[in-house]
Amino acid sequence: MDSEYNAVQNFERTRQEVGYTPFSEATRATYTGLGFKSGLEIHQQLRTREKLFCRCPVGVYQEFDDYDAELVRHMRPTLSELGEYDGTALMEFRTRKEIIYRLKNQTACTYEVDDTPPFPLNRQALEIAMEISLLLKQYIVGEVHITRKQYLDGSIPTGFQRTAIIGIEGEIPLSGKNIRLIQLSLEEDSCREVSDIGHRRIYATDRLGMPLIEMVTYPEMLTPQEVAEAAHYLRFLARSTGKVRTGIGAAREDVNVSVTGGTRIEIKGVAHISWIPLLTHIEAYRQKSLLVIKDRLNQKILKPDSWRVITKQLKLEDVRTTLPFPGADLQLVAVLLPGFKGILSHFTQPGRDFASEISDRLKVIACLEKPNLLHSEMPDIVEFAALAKLIETELDFGKHDAWICFAGPEADIATGIETIEERCQMAFAGIPRETRKGLENGTTLFERVLPGADRMYPDTDSAPIPVAEELIVKLRSQLPVELPVRLEQLSKWSVPEDCWTYLLRNNLMPIAEKIIEDFEVEARFVCTLIAHYIKGKVRLNKKSYNFNNLYSLFSFLQEHDIRWELIKEMLSIIIEHPKIDYQSVLNLLNWKQEKAEDLFRKIPYFTESVLKNCQMKCDHKAISWVMGKLRNQALGNVKMELVQAKIKELVEQ
Repeated sequence: MDSEYNAVQNFERTRQEVGYTPFSEATRATYTGLGFKSGLEIHQQLRTREKLFCRCPVGVYQEFDDYDAELVRHMRPTLSELGEYDGTALMEFRTRKEIIYRLKNQTACTYEVDDTPPFPLNRQALEIAMEISLLLKQYIVGEVHITRKQYLDGSIPTGFQRTAIIGIEGEIPLSGKNIRLIQLSLEEDSCREVSDIGHRRIYATDRLGMPLIEMVTYPEMLTPQEVAEAAHYLRFLARSTGKVRTGIGAAREDVNVSVTGGTRIEIKGVAHISWIPLLTHIEAYRQKSLLVIKDRLNQKILKPDSWRVITKQLKLEDVRTTLPFPGADLQLVAVLLPGFKGILSHFTQPGRDFASEISDRLKVIACLEKPNLLHSEMPDIVEFAALAKLIETELDFGKHDAWICFAGPEADIATGIETIEERCQMAFAGIPRETRKGLENGTTLFERVLPGADRMYPDTDSAPIPVAEELIVKLRSQLPVELPVRLEQLSKWSVPEDCWTYLLRNNLMPIAEKIIEDFEVEARFVCTLIAHYIKGKVRLNKKSYNFNNLYSLFSFLQEHDIRWELIKEMLSIIIEHPKIDYQSVLNLLNWKQEKAEDLFRKIPYFTESVLKNCQMKCDHKAISWVMGKLRNQALGNVKMELVQAKIKELVEQ
């Protein structure tokens, strides 16, 4: 039995052997040495009234327990035309999952539950997708063909997603290089997962069928920073149309990562672009770690093809200790891993080792909730000394071996053993092709086997849709301002760079530009008003603000001959009380219209008072004091620079 010191020491030693560099210390040379490559699949929901292949409304979400009916299904694999089973289908079948769909009459119909053929494709969604494709400089297809893409995790009741390629090729600019795009597709969204515990997975169908686009790049990003930059660019570009949805879940990123000697790993459904750099950094080193483990195993074990685990069922009463496994009526199994000493505690990710890879698969495939295993190289294995002694005796434990112990219901034991043996055998080959789930701390978890390349086939329920040249010409004529032009515009306006992301992410440039042009307001003021002042007030007060109302506020000020410097004071009340009218805001501020000459007559009184009574020796302090006294009366009536100049003149006299 390894001591705590040996397990921790092995983890640290293998971390150094892999050459793990903390993200904060990594350079471009770090990723060049790894052979880092990454590509993106950006999914963005479109702002349409109806779903893609039926007439149900979109954007209406149901609560966890708010549903009208439940539909229960079980997944099973079927042979392809070539007489083969899909690996993902086999994995899902082994889980013995019960898939439950919660239906709300308002947002689901017979199409959602696969009882009705698809309605004609949503033309509004098609035109939005074509518009974004044109912004990406893509070639629009001459005829749209609907295909079926296999979805075998139960998130779509049909088992496939209807999708169509709209544009091909194209490119986007990054700092110092261009990134090519493979395609843009229009497709229906999947169900929203409510829970996944044990053998029961629950979905809500409110999101199912919502139109979304998928923008796919070539794997040409060579650093994590480039991946995030490309993701931001694609997000900003889509939002510049004003025809895509925003908010949680409206945009999701799938990130593909590989290193030299590795394979493509897909990090699925990344919720925030800010997570991408650390996620891809750690995934690159996880793959390098698995390659080091591969070499180490193949050096130790000469016949990996014949390698097998040895198992032994234990009696819980013989253990005489408290075990961490959840549940009741469990069977306890010990699994010997010949020649695997030092592998289970081998570094794979910060805070995670190879045993974590096995634990993740036990959770997903055998449906054994965590904590689901103990092993011989756990840092705290000394707490289970009696169990370790029993296992090593029962399994004829050798000095080069390792063991895993897990518990589960009788029906899951065989799958658990198969899962452990399968993952260990994969270690001899290197990096298994899989989809992983990204966490905020940058680490990832096993989610499912990566689907094969031949997962798409024609949809016999949908006829091809010809694309008229006249439609392309029409859409091209109404394209929004291109993103590089917007960036140049912001730079020219001297807008601080910390405003750019907020303005572009929320597609606020059109409203800002309209205010600047129609009311002749300083561009920098408008942009910082939106991205600094209003953004800060909204967050502080935990309120929302409709930025389209900002135009009407400037219009009110112009109509009443009020200078726009008063707008911040007004907004502080409007954001807190969204339904209040603008005249009432002025009343709450005790603001009154006053002519410049009347205001200037008051300056000598304050100027003489401050110089006589306060005995201020510095002129600028006197000016500031008088400005403070007159500010509330001057704001919105007189340009503040004129008031300051008048005060300065009198103070100097």
